[in-house]
Amino acid sequence: MPKMKTKRTFAKRVKRTGTGKLKRQHAYVSHFAAHKSQKQKRKLRKGTLVSAGDYKRVKHLLQD
Repeated sequence: MPKMKTKRTFAKRVKRTGTGKLKRQHAYVSHFAAHKSQKQKRKLRKGTLVSAGDYKRVKHLLQD
């Protein structure tokens, strides 16, 4: 059976940290910003780690 390929579009959206965790960006940033508060927009700018519930699915897409 051939090797599974990494989903390249997803790999561009996720980076691995020095400790091996997966880092991602928040959604809901790109448009419809007028009705969001400054606090909400400021918090969405920062990256965050992939949650424990999504980790298995994300790891499968990356084939690590």
